Amino acid sequence: MNAPSPRPNERLVHLALGDRAYDILIGPGLIARAGGEFISRLKGRRAAIITDENVGARYLSPLMDSLQTDGVEAVSLTLPVGEKTKSFDNLAAVTDMVLSARIERNDAVIALGGGVIGDLAGFAAGIVRRGVRFVQIPTSLLAQVDSSVGGKTGINTRHGKNLLGVFHQPDLVLADTAVLDSLSPREFRAGYAEIVKYGLIDKPYFFHWLERHWKQVFEGGPERIEAIAVSCQAKADVVVEDERETGRRALLNLGHTFGHALEAATAYDSSRLVHGEGVAIGMVLAHRFSARLNLASPDDAARVAAHLSEVGLPTEMWDIPGELPPTEILMEAIAQDKKVKGGKLTFILTRGIGQSFVADEVPASEVMAFLEGMRNQ
Repeated sequence: MNAPSPRPNERLVHLALGDRAYDILIGPGLIARAGGEFISRLKGRRAAIITDENVGARYLSPLMDSLQTDGVEAVSLTLPVGEKTKSFDNLAAVTDMVLSARIERNDAVIALGGGVIGDLAGFAAGIVRRGVRFVQIPTSLLAQVDSSVGGKTGINTRHGKNLLGVFHQPDLVLADTAVLDSLSPREFRAGYAEIVKYGLIDKPYFFHWLERHWKQVFEGGPERIEAIAVSCQAKADVVVEDERETGRRALLNLGHTFGHALEAATAYDSSRLVHGEGVAIGMVLAHRFSARLNLASPDDAARVAAHLSEVGLPTEMWDIPGELPPTEILMEAIAQDKKVKGGKLTFILTRGIGQSFVADEVPASEVMAFLEGMRNQ
């Protein structure tokens, strides 16, 4: 099928995975054009849309109208809002709905929402009939630059976050930048943390660009689209090289080992901490831990903290409202992390801005002492 070319105010990022290659289209107004993009790239003509109560109230009707105008028969399921939606019970509800709608392998599950909906819907799409087509329409900044790209799906369990899931690549990602104007400042800042992450991994020039242009990114316009496109291209490049996270893709977890532990410590209570905020604190901790191990300069950690603080993100554990559990409990969450190998702790550390690397067999005693020190400052 010949996909239409992006319009002048849009960017297209192509993820080259052979017969599983797909496009990430970035720009305003894409939900209203979703039907045309769908039929130009997919063979099926039926879709099951998964959304949440907040997003569905705004964007489900326009999406249904667009699909139906272009001859796509669509049904929908609306779920509660929040991280706790990524559960066994909701996975069962989604798969039952998709099967009841008789979605076949060339038809598609469409995730209309943020990372929670994308992860859950993608997992369902990956296991129904051993894999049906999947379209991501991410409506949060965090999802547009991170979770909607790369094929990682999953749900949470009492043992930790995203511990059950499959790799199931989407067939199309439509990142409608106009919907970002409806996000709260907190939600937008949380997504911005993931944009900063790409600069800190291996693009120091991009981090410097963000230090100078972050206000324009927040205000919208060309800088916002540019920041999203650079982020998606950065992730696409890593995914093509290491689709199933056996090597370099682990770098995308910068800040996440600490961040996921903090999320678990708050019982995924979004009133206390959302994912991007956990990542922001986690990236500062990763740079400070690297400095403690004499791998990087403390000045780099201070620079990272200064930028994240300037945009309004939390950078310290005590920025999280309420009490945190003892450090031993945080260590239990870290030990359950997916990046643990053979019982040894694996962290993404850094030698400086844009010089991150995978560090295997990090001594638990060092992490414990570091976290204790951070808590007692």
